[in-house]
Amino acid sequence: MAVPITVQFSEVTFRLRHRTLLSKLSLQIPQGETLVLLGRSGCGKTTTLKLINRLLLPTQGEVHVEGLPTLQWNPIQLRRKIGYVIQEVGLFPHFTVARNIGLVPALEGWGRDRIRQRVAELLERVGLGAEMADRYPHQLSGGQRQRVGVARALAADPPILLMDEPFGALDPITRLELQREFRTLQRQLGKTVVFVTHDIQEALLLASKVGLMQAGRLVFHGTPQDFLASSDPEARAFAECLMVQPTGVES
Repeated sequence: MAVPITVQFSEVTFRLRHRTLLSKLSLQIPQGETLVLLGRSGCGKTTTLKLINRLLLPTQGEVHVEGLPTLQWNPIQLRRKIGYVIQEVGLFPHFTVARNIGLVPALEGWGRDRIRQRVAELLERVGLGAEMADRYPHQLSGGQRQRVGVARALAADPPILLMDEPFGALDPITRLELQREFRTLQRQLGKTVVFVTHDIQEALLLASKVGLMQAGRLVFHGTPQDFLASSDPEARAFAECLMVQPTGVES
């Protein structure tokens, strides 16, 4: 049985003030896949993410989410189906951890007991104890805040996660811990994930598929193993950045 396609780009171009930020992107992302968009700064990775949750609209072409063009989605309903994690986290500073995590379920009309149970479950899943629930963001470390951000994105159990360099601002040790924790979490949950990075090791550790972007175009799309073997010049430039192949690359 074929795996359903969760997100599809069909000849999508996006222009802003006469600049073409994305050019004729065609791409299918099956249910449960972790697609890591890799590329240099300004290559179109974040633009691609924002087209999925309708923060941007295509200049040409169509983006489909669960079979429906984003132009036909109610923006609020679409975004509640999509968890969004960014580098700066964006927690509400005057909300406790529990209230930050439970925000979308509350907007969806969940009862208090159900929200409380979901918050406790997610705190455990992301490696934080129940005692964190009543703390405020300023009382947390950077790694703890990022874990809360992931928990908040998962709170209403969305089928899709968009992650824009979520671990980029962390120290190397915390970053590696979170990468490994996220990989384990994704194997348990099976979400459809689109993850943006410019870090080749992060891409190879987390991706089931790598999409390499260059100047607004997708120049490679395939498995991490195929990426390392690719003859594409941009792929070779990234592969040469690897001093040692990371242990996260698995056959």
